Amino acid sequence: MYFCIMKCTNCPRQCTTNRFANGSDNTLLGFCNAPAQPEASAICIHHGEEPPISGQRGICNIFFSHCNLQCIFCQNRDISRSTLASDPPYKGVKAIVDRVAEILPSTENIVGFVSPSHYADSIPVIVEELHRRNLFPTTVYNTGGYDSVETLRNLAPYIDIYLPDFKYADPQLALRYSHAADYPSVALAALREMYYQKGSALPTDDNGIAYRGIIVRHLVLPGQVQNSIDVLNTLADLSTSLHIALMAQYFPPCNNLPDQLNRTLTPAEYEQVTNHFYSTGLHRGWVQDLEAQACYRPDFSAPDPFNPQIQIP
Repeated sequence: MYFCIMKCTNCPRQCTTNRFANGSDNTLLGFCNAPAQPEASAICIHHGEEPPISGQRGICNIFFSHCNLQCIFCQNRDISRSTLASDPPYKGVKAIVDRVAEILPSTENIVGFVSPSHYADSIPVIVEELHRRNLFPTTVYNTGGYDSVETLRNLAPYIDIYLPDFKYADPQLALRYSHAADYPSVALAALREMYYQKGSALPTDDNGIAYRGIIVRHLVLPGQVQNSIDVLNTLADLSTSLHIALMAQYFPPCNNLPDQLNRTLTPAEYEQVTNHFYSTGLHRGWVQDLEAQACYRPDFSAPDPFNPQIQIP
């Protein structure tokens, strides 16, 4: 049996917000501005994750509404912080599980929880409901990296693959861009816990589909080469055997962003970071092509954000 959290401590912000304030399940409170019951703005088949996760048939991704980071450059800002997050199509565990059950058979039998940190308490409920329906997918915790160690320990029986970002090594940059000066230390503690649970191996089945492990993502930001270099050094210090996904897909999601965030990454900037990646001893993972900055631009106003022309009944 599971009980709803009255004072939310899901993530490191420790808001201790009563999400059932005033007796309403729909009260929006706390930093993430999320209601008590989990909400998803999209649940769809996604082919854009790393090859051992997407495979040929894709992953069933649950894109949760709201977020515990609110990064100013968020590529999913339409659902993490805007009005699109206020009226999502999937509200509550049943609606989410019903949709997953519809499309899971068309995927590689993998479910991804995207931006899940603020709804971490709902993940065991979702997974066990899927099991009750005789669905046993590989589960992926696709997180911004700002997670508490205690929460990750509670999730250990329910998560097969961790897919965290490691965004910042610079506390001031983390404060400026994600309102979280403690991000570097918090994310490193979280990653150490993930590493303790899963190790550095990424075992795959006969079709090359991963079923356990960690992949750490880092998005290189324009004008912040030194931050990326410091992030890679931090990851290499933890283990040069980690699987790393180095990403170049940044694009400006809105106008009037600070620093150099109103432009995409330059070839010279990315070359500096990729050269350093290879020099650290990190040797497992993927380096995204610079051209990716023109490819990953979801439209969350469409039924399928990554295939806007598809109409989902």
